[in-house]
Amino acid sequence: MRRLFVQPLTVVLAVLAFAPLSFAPVLSAQDAAEKPAEPTPKLLVVHLNNPSGVTVHGGTGHVFVTSNQGVFRWVPTTPNKIYLEIEGYPTDVYGKGPKYNIGPLGCTLWGTDKLIVPDGSLPDGEELVRIYKIADELPAKPRKATETEFALGPIKGNPEINYKGEGNYYAAVVWNDTIYVTANGDDTKGWIATSKIVDGKPGELTGTIATKEATEVDAPVAITTNPDGSSLVVGQMGEVTVPGDSLLTFYDKEGKLTKKLKTGLNDITGLAYSPKTGKLYATDFAWAEEIKANGGLFELEIVGEEVKAKKIVSLDRPTALAFDKEGALYLTVFGTGKDTGDKPSGGLVRLEPGL
Repeated sequence: MRRLFVQPLTVVLAVLAFAPLSFAPVLSAQDAAEKPAEPTPKLLVVHLNNPSGVTVHGGTGHVFVTSNQGVFRWVPTTPNKIYLEIEGYPTDVYGKGPKYNIGPLGCTLWGTDKLIVPDGSLPDGEELVRIYKIADELPAKPRKATETEFALGPIKGNPEINYKGEGNYYAAVVWNDTIYVTANGDDTKGWIATSKIVDGKPGELTGTIATKEATEVDAPVAITTNPDGSSLVVGQMGEVTVPGDSLLTFYDKEGKLTKKLKTGLNDITGLAYSPKTGKLYATDFAWAEEIKANGGLFELEIVGEEVKAKKIVSLDRPTALAFDKEGALYLTVFGTGKDTGDKPSGGLVRLEPGL
């Protein structure tokens, strides 16, 4: 019989809802009737250490989560357990005021049996985008981080391409037979790196779109495609010390910037379109301590050349989001609002379908 592995000392499952870390003003009865109720996130997992990525398998509904501890798999049919899928990543430190320990940063699925994990656990110029073969069934035991099907990179320092050497690979999407990966190791370029897929195999990882040069704002982080597949959609996070500088940007199939929109958000870390309504949602990490309470989930409505950002729910340092096929939304957060003592306070939360 296969033995399923969990990490009981660092990860705990929870089934209680938690309140956002903000206080609503007192409303009159009329205002309360007119104001829509804020959805309540349901806390599924706690004691994750700085979780930064989440993706949902379209067939099985399994939820994959990356954190400083490794890659986990949460299974809806066994909601009181979480399984360690991949372990053994190093740790790097990222940010400024405050700084965080990070490992694998993002995850996305390539087809039904490959998991792409952009990594942030090594120094810039050494980091990789790792691709793992996965199965529908749970693994008998966790594999090591080095046990990849493909390893893309590193992109080393090169005056012709990227003088500093690339790193902090954050998120990925597969579009037009190409893997696109956001990276913010080189502040002068803000690369989106690409790997062309030929005969089912990824090619060389190269810096392709210099988003800093195109937008004059640093740090591409969130990435997705629009519902009709015509555009690459990127959240340009901006400087973590500068409030309100995040951009929503669009690129065509040739990598040309077609639209650059101010959002008023502080630090966009995740983007996803609802499969039911087609609406676009973003997570705002709100990095700086003085604006941390501003973080949360936002709906981004594009009106002409403007973005109207409507807050859906307050969250403590949200990092990524992914819808399942039924329209439920899963999000990773650095802070759950739950007292965890000296254990990691990050978690995985869920919002019911309806967005």
